[in-house]
Amino acid sequence: MQSQVTRMYRVKAVAEMFDVSVATIYRAIESGQLTALRIGGSKGAVRIPEYALKPFEDACAITAHQGLTSAATVA
Repeated sequence: MQSQVTRMYRVKAVAEMFDVSVATIYRAIESGQLTALRIGGSKGAVRIPEYALKPFEDACAITAHQGLTSAATVA
């Protein structure tokens, strides 16, 4: 029997992937926009599973598109 291994990313690595601050990623986690796991209890390390990145990226793209559409309508 094979076990599936999910790659886990540090908050800093995800922030670098999306070219945003670490604080932005923590806000996304706190708001529920980005799934994260805490390893080692309440003061443990925060890790973002690979499977959470695509839905987050898609949600960001939709929000950005809506913002651009709204800005074009106003202009």
